[in-house]
Amino acid sequence: MHTEQTPGAPVEPELAPEIAHLLLIDIVGYSRLLVNEQIAQVEELKKIVRSCSSFRAAEAADKLVRLPTGDGMALLFFGNPEEPLRCALEISRALKEKPDLQVRMGAHSGPVNRVTDVNDRSNIAGAGINVAQRVMDCGDAGHILLSKRLADDLTDYRHWSPYFHDLGECEVKHGLRLHLVNLFKDGLGNEKVPEKLRRGGGWRKALHKDQVRAVRPSRWPLVATALAIILALATVAISAWVLTRHRSPSAPVRAVEKSIAVLPFENLSDEKKDAFFTDGIQDEILTDLAKLADLKVISRTSVMQYRGQANRNLREIGSSLGVTYALEGSVQRNGDRVRVTAQLIDARTDAHVWADHYDRALADVFAIQSEVAEKIVEQLKLKISPSEKAAIEERPTSDLLAFDYYVRAKDLIERSVFNAPRDEQLVEAIDLLGQAIARDPSFARAYYLLAHAHDQIYFIGTDHTPERLALAEHALQKLQEVRPGSPDVHLAEAKHLYWCYRDYDKARREIAEIGDRLPNDPWPLLILGYMDRRQGRWDESTRNLEHALALDPRNSSIIEQMSITYEYLRRYPEAIALVDRALSIKPDQPATLVGRSFLEMARVGQIKPLRVAIDDVLSRRPQDASIIASEWLTLAAREHNPTEARRALAVLPPDGCRNETLLFPRGWCEGRVAQLAGDQASAQKSFLEARQAAKKIAREQPGYWEAVCILGVLDAVIGHKDDAISEGKRAVEMIPLEKDSLSGARAIYYLAIIYTLVGENNLALQQLERSAQIPCGVSYDDLLFEPQWDNLRPDPRFAKIIASLAPKN
Repeated sequence: MHTEQTPGAPVEPELAPEIAHLLLIDIVGYSRLLVNEQIAQVEELKKIVRSCSSFRAAEAADKLVRLPTGDGMALLFFGNPEEPLRCALEISRALKEKPDLQVRMGAHSGPVNRVTDVNDRSNIAGAGINVAQRVMDCGDAGHILLSKRLADDLTDYRHWSPYFHDLGECEVKHGLRLHLVNLFKDGLGNEKVPEKLRRGGGWRKALHKDQVRAVRPSRWPLVATALAIILALATVAISAWVLTRHRSPSAPVRAVEKSIAVLPFENLSDEKKDAFFTDGIQDEILTDLAKLADLKVISRTSVMQYRGQANRNLREIGSSLGVTYALEGSVQRNGDRVRVTAQLIDARTDAHVWADHYDRALADVFAIQSEVAEKIVEQLKLKISPSEKAAIEERPTSDLLAFDYYVRAKDLIERSVFNAPRDEQLVEAIDLLGQAIARDPSFARAYYLLAHAHDQIYFIGTDHTPERLALAEHALQKLQEVRPGSPDVHLAEAKHLYWCYRDYDKARREIAEIGDRLPNDPWPLLILGYMDRRQGRWDESTRNLEHALALDPRNSSIIEQMSITYEYLRRYPEAIALVDRALSIKPDQPATLVGRSFLEMARVGQIKPLRVAIDDVLSRRPQDASIIASEWLTLAAREHNPTEARRALAVLPPDGCRNETLLFPRGWCEGRVAQLAGDQASAQKSFLEARQAAKKIAREQPGYWEAVCILGVLDAVIGHKDDAISEGKRAVEMIPLEKDSLSGARAIYYLAIIYTLVGENNLALQQLERSAQIPCGVSYDDLLFEPQWDNLRPDPRFAKIIASLAPKN
């Protein structure tokens, strides 16, 4: 039950969120049963569950909470994440003897809260149980579905990973999507793809390149020949690439004298759930110091990579991050008391500059953080203005539980940039922020993050609707009410204007209003860099991204964004060098490794780099096959290999396959595979199914040029020539180059594809000539190897376009 907190009042420890491993169980067809039949089936299910050894063991250890749900139950295990899966398999085994009792199950790990309902009975709330419910809702009778998050936690257990089968993403409540995994083994579970996924209930559009986790090179293959000397040089380059395995160490960053990295603090509490509390203290100190113009402070993304790292080498860390000083510490929470230690170290010499510890009441934790920040100001003899001093002393909230929700949400949003599924992480963050705001309606930072999360869901195309836009704008309005004129308000407005409206002029004015009030925040520079790129200001974009990277030097996402800029400009050696730098920070990322091979193909005009990269991932990390399935299909098409295409299709997620920035419905992918095999009838059937899905999205989101583009391509392959051309032209009109040099270039590229598919070769060549002359246009390897251009190959104009893109040395 919610109890209002007053400033300085201690938070009730029992309300703190916990990580639960959840199993939700639901009787399928329950509502169609007669009342006596419903009662009988629920009783039978309870008997089966109670007989499970995993259930009894958790109950005996007092590590289990069970809740009735009317047509089933929720089991919350607080021990090992394997427990819900063991229980699910035991239930599935017992149900084989009860064919009339049809059950589906969903499992997830996430934060929950023990609450009291209106009848003073114990209950559970929180993002963890919400996600588990949505996971289960995607299944049919017999299914044991897992969230990708829980599956990732267990993939290192050899006895589990062979039985996890990636399903891709499924649309759930409010148009959002969860990444699902199906568990079945030894006749237990349900091997079939859930009906909800087979219906193709809304395929997800691909991420914009501003938000990609890895380089997304050209996805449409082509065919031609290259000069013999180029081929020879290319072979040498490929051999060197294979031998070095794409590894290059991060270059040291020159340290600024007044600079610091606030490294993750060590959690010394008995409860591991207090890890987020510890992160929150470290992050608050970092946030306070980042407000100082006289100090360079490394951003959270870069320093959090050292979380949990034992025996840190501070000299190496200082060199890598470009800082002179490092702050380390630990946190121990015990009931309503907290002990915080902190030590400031000169990273050049490992010498201790200052150290102290604080034993206080839990309610004083924000005062501790301010004191630590002020001590560092004193030790480093920093200049500090009255407004900066006031900002350091300001508490983010008076409610520690609200702050805990906020820290968890911040971690999810930050990791969503690098990890899939983004939708699931963003919606979970939104749930947590909603709980934070419910406890403290004046929590400005929570509103800032909430607006950011809604904007991201709208921008990446998950939910490009007026309703999502309204949610973002409501969060912005609340932020303005509680922090009028603050730099966070201007930054949030700038993000919103760029991501949701492409209103670059107004967004730039908002950033100008920030002035020097966010001296260590990379986001103003990132937004400027992204807008510069879309407005064709390539040099300015690169400079802004480089300045952002100086504040966040181990943020591989920023590094990859810089590499994408060079890719757009067809400066492939620079792009490859940056990808290598990103891989030195986050090695063995399948999408990035395969993305690098597309840059190599564009550079040297050979298919071999892609073949080497795909084989490498499949041999070393076969569990990641679904991550690179789209690229594997591209390889099969370029090699005209239907057998390889079928293998790739078998692991392709249900939502479809990517070509460039667009995600095509699965029917499109199936149709291409059928075409490779010479089965035109099956190909046509698949293309028609894909067109229905594309038409639905284009109708529901009429302002979304990507959906119109995809519909145009699908109309072209099924022979609706006039509709296809009209849709291709409309997409170009919706996103002209003058408004967006990136998306505009891609719309021109897809119009060329549409003209080619409908047999308008002259018009196709006109668009290709234009595409070859602009950044983010068609690439050399695309024209060389993609089968879609085959009918243009006899034309000398096509050969001339290829020659214009060929490597110059």
